[in-house]
Amino acid sequence: MEDSLCPLLWCASVWGTFALIVHHDRSRYRNCFLLALAVVLTVPVLIGVIFGRYSVLAALAMVLLLAVIVLCVPVFLIANGVLMIRREGHGAADLPSLILGIVVGIGELAGIVLMLSDTQDGGDPAVSAYPVLLAAIMVSVLYGSLIFVSFMIYTLFLEVIPPRRDFDFIIVHGSGLIGGDVPRLLADRLDKAIKIYGRNPTPPMVITSGGQGADESRSEASAMAEYLVDHGIPAERIVLEDQSSNTMENLRNSKAIIDSMSGRHLVALVTSNYHVFRCIRYARDIGLECTGIGARVAPYYWPSALIREFVAIHREKKHLALFVVGWALLMLPLVTGL
Repeated sequence: MEDSLCPLLWCASVWGTFALIVHHDRSRYRNCFLLALAVVLTVPVLIGVIFGRYSVLAALAMVLLLAVIVLCVPVFLIANGVLMIRREGHGAADLPSLILGIVVGIGELAGIVLMLSDTQDGGDPAVSAYPVLLAAIMVSVLYGSLIFVSFMIYTLFLEVIPPRRDFDFIIVHGSGLIGGDVPRLLADRLDKAIKIYGRNPTPPMVITSGGQGADESRSEASAMAEYLVDHGIPAERIVLEDQSSNTMENLRNSKAIIDSMSGRHLVALVTSNYHVFRCIRYARDIGLECTGIGARVAPYYWPSALIREFVAIHREKKHLALFVVGWALLMLPLVTGL
């Protein structure tokens, strides 16, 4: 009885800790790893509850299924990368899934070669270094992949948290125009804002946030406001923030507009689903209390977009340093054992 109760208690304690931390602050990066740990601890508990005495067989079947999925990941990412190039172009922003697919494929290939290779070196330093190199590649890719999966799971989790329905302001992030018109990605954000506006018990102010790019005939904020008016939002409930050129400026300028108005300041921050986590992190940094709400994106677009967000988060000095330290600690046994 005690043996079966212990995993359940661990599982409940981690979920409880995660719930408390997320309730306090959804923008913390540690939430990604707490959620991943909670999920990992929950799986064997569920297997035991559902399959009973056949839980060992069910666990083996799940491991085999997971192995197949892992082997298919690079194929999926490369195929998605090719699709991105065909639909979006050859820009650097369209290549992340293709690049990651190749990197993950190399890591998996290194692991397979390592398992099949003869580790007897016969005293030759060059030969003895070969399995270490393969192991370093495999472990590096596995390390990065696990962190990315934790980030991905938490990003998805943010989408299923039901938002409140009583906001005073809705900030809609711009994403660029095409020929001066609202593209599908931005239209999805605006449609989400329209839905939130319609569900609100009292009409909130909608802040369209986005400046005018060098290749754009008008500001994103202006085009977004026109779209909202065409879809039934009263012009007097729309405020244009048309001076920003990036996410942080979107938030700073929108916060200045909100702070200049009296009354209650409950804020909904609407952007694409892959972008919510970074936005609420930046909002926390500037003291803007808000609820991040994600709009849908085309399924083919989501992997590359999420990879770009992951890279952007790890360009922050703190998280880059932690990432490198974690990698170095994993590499240390391999290097010292050479």
